[in-house]
Amino acid sequence: MTNLSKIESFIPLHTWNHQTWITALFLMFSIYPHINCFSQTNDFFNEKKLSIKWEFLGNKPQSRAKFVFINNSKCTFPSSGWTIYFSSCKGIELATGNSEFSVAHLNGDIYRLFPERTFRGLKPGESKEFYYNYDDLVLNQTSAPCGLYIVWSNFPEKGFTLPKFSTSLIRDSSVNFLTPEEIYEKNRKICDIPPSKLPKIFPTPVCYEERNGEFLLNSDTRVYFDPVFQKEAIFLQNELSRLLKKRISVFPDDSIMNDQKFSDNSKQIFRKITLKKRNMADEAYQLSVSSEGIEIAGGTCTGIFWGIQSLKSLLPPTTWAARQSEVKVPAITVSDFPRFKYRSLLCDVARNFKSKEQIMKVLDLMALYKLNILHLHLVDDEGWRLEISSLPELTEVGAKRGHTLDSKTRLPPSFASGPEPGKSMGTGYYSRSDFIKILKYATERHIMVIPEIESPGHSRAAIKAMDARYEKLLRQGKKEEAEAYLLRDLNDQSVYCSAQAWTDNVMCVALPSTYQFLRTVIDEIIEIYEEADAPLNTIHFGGDEVPEGAWKKSPACLELIEHDTSLHTIDDLWYYYFSKISAMLKVRDLFLSGWEEVALRKTLLDGKKHMIPNPGFLSENFQVHVWNNMIGWGAEDLPYRLANAGYKVVLSCVSNNYFDLAYSKSPDEPGFYWGGFQDIDKPFYFVPFDYYKTTKEDAAGNPANPEYFLGKDRLTDYGKSNIVGVQGLLWGENLRSNDAMEYLLLPKLLGLAERAWAKDPKWATENDKIKSQNLYDYAWSEFVNIIGKRELPRLDYYSGGFKYRIPPVGVIRENGKILVNNQFPGLAICYTTDGTEPTLQSTKYFGPITNKGIIKFKAFDSLGRGGKTTESVQ
Repeated sequence: MTNLSKIESFIPLHTWNHQTWITALFLMFSIYPHINCFSQTNDFFNEKKLSIKWEFLGNKPQSRAKFVFINNSKCTFPSSGWTIYFSSCKGIELATGNSEFSVAHLNGDIYRLFPERTFRGLKPGESKEFYYNYDDLVLNQTSAPCGLYIVWSNFPEKGFTLPKFSTSLIRDSSVNFLTPEEIYEKNRKICDIPPSKLPKIFPTPVCYEERNGEFLLNSDTRVYFDPVFQKEAIFLQNELSRLLKKRISVFPDDSIMNDQKFSDNSKQIFRKITLKKRNMADEAYQLSVSSEGIEIAGGTCTGIFWGIQSLKSLLPPTTWAARQSEVKVPAITVSDFPRFKYRSLLCDVARNFKSKEQIMKVLDLMALYKLNILHLHLVDDEGWRLEISSLPELTEVGAKRGHTLDSKTRLPPSFASGPEPGKSMGTGYYSRSDFIKILKYATERHIMVIPEIESPGHSRAAIKAMDARYEKLLRQGKKEEAEAYLLRDLNDQSVYCSAQAWTDNVMCVALPSTYQFLRTVIDEIIEIYEEADAPLNTIHFGGDEVPEGAWKKSPACLELIEHDTSLHTIDDLWYYYFSKISAMLKVRDLFLSGWEEVALRKTLLDGKKHMIPNPGFLSENFQVHVWNNMIGWGAEDLPYRLANAGYKVVLSCVSNNYFDLAYSKSPDEPGFYWGGFQDIDKPFYFVPFDYYKTTKEDAAGNPANPEYFLGKDRLTDYGKSNIVGVQGLLWGENLRSNDAMEYLLLPKLLGLAERAWAKDPKWATENDKIKSQNLYDYAWSEFVNIIGKRELPRLDYYSGGFKYRIPPVGVIRENGKILVNNQFPGLAICYTTDGTEPTLQSTKYFGPITNKGIIKFKAFDSLGRGGKTTESVQ
């Protein structure tokens, strides 16, 4: 970039006048005295000419990598006057032997790389290497640095993206990465079941019976509904009209209340939706399809709505590909209700923002699979995503990420957001109007949206936003107003580092202004929900991962402990804080939700800190979302201990339901792996009331040691009554695009949907291990056949189509033949023998082949989108 273009980035060139040109030239020669004003060129370096390559060197004896800097310019890259910033999800340590560069941690995932005095610059064509170590294993590309940009010392307020940055593929023979042969063995027991033999409603209904015949659905179909179900009838009208060439009609019919039969043989989708089964459970429904008509019955609007979803599930998967004249609906009888009343998906929009439209698309997906809770993680260190009109700084500062030296106008560019706000998912928020539309859309689909306002830790976005408000009002001489919403003790000298490496992300729980802030946020959230006519019975206030050291040197906190006789130690501030939050919510007819820490109390056992269920909060009606059952870490039974103690528990277990974790131990699979690896099988084989029984891997992805569960609490019958439901969690650090979001979400979500809705499967309750395994093998085969032959083809078109993960094929050589399989029967497998990449038009694989040489295999969806290539060489 030239000097002129750098100045233009502040003042658009087309607005320049004579005086602007004079000013620009003055700035150029003042800031860059090395420019020869008599020459037609200058020697200022264009950052686009700097190539940076990242190469991973291996995990033994220590995880090690290097940057390679290459000067592609015709002038020298300067020896000083620059700093390169980047994101890293792994801790970085300076390796020995480096003398020309240094690297330092700033905050969170942000690092800076800068030259030492010994660096003499890079001449044209010259390259330099910089070596460093990681504090953990590097197993996939997610661990590579990202979001590199450079800041010139003469322009410290502005960063410039380094576009020529590349990463090498990770190769490490010391790591047992998943192989094509291992994939084949994992898939070996999967049987190919004919589509006609598969259940046609998913998730699995309680009672399901196929019958002879079919109903012809077309534009002449009429919907008759009991007036109570008018909204559901209109929803069904809209859904079916999208599939047909003409819009269908709906009619209220009070006279059908006592009518038990269809009045004629016309092509009606159903004669009635009725309350005739008034004793049915809240979400229960019955669905009956015959050649004469379709009947959906339920005791509530919610039950009717789930019956509508089952009707949609019954339709052929390709129905959504294009409008049709008629659709054949197979005859069937279903009686159904959910196992758990709380079937939730957490979407983290704080780390990387997702648009209103994308969230609505996710709501469509959730409704189809009968998930009824969207847990929106709206707030974290890296972003505040909801407009609070009385506190505009929350979104003016807290919803923007970009290069900053002080976080006074924006947050730093975590997760590769880049130096300029607005050019990534690091920036964005829901206006009040946007959020109301999301709530209305969710409510129409019988989904409750639970907002999470993470606190008192994970609160850097809010803290920095209120700092900006404080400084603005202080400059205006409004000291009292400035302090009204301050979230930190200005004299706090506490030193800490959070799990995500932030050093300034904890609210001060001793300040009255902290509670004034939270009251304001709570009240405006309630107003928004009331305006949207959306249900709200709880707000999730986080409560996890407040780091050791927080509050210890805060004068405000120490003074509070001294004067409040109920407080004795720093740890007591935790209970003080959540007691006040709970009281705030109670007077507003809400209850407190939070992570497991809100239900735990620190005590001592053999002189060491030990966490136990907190007896002091048992009467507070907290709902705790328990994520920490890390296999091999010692807290494998934590969800059960809290439920047995009397807390209402949502199973949000990292062992099986953290969808942002990588699918497998493969260098080309994106996602974190600190909690292990998660494919669709883990949420599927999760047994909510006894997950010890089916746990197969530990947190490192290795076979689980049965001793991990020795002496651990099992879930009692009383504890079972406190398990509210299950939740899948999609954390957002690596969701830098909608495609990335859908890749990690799907098809894992379908495993969660089955386990949340369907009754306890026979394989989970069978005590004979051999019988249990046989039952599981068949259930798994049926499940993946349903996914591959019905649900994935449906999702190719549903709600605009989803970019789900297409798994790599398994390949093995046996007796001179190449055998290939896939996790999802129904996906096409194609291959080439000439070294080219397979396409859907390549040779189809139908059985063992004997070709030699380099053979490339790939699985494809119905649209021709392919998964990862698997290569076989002989």
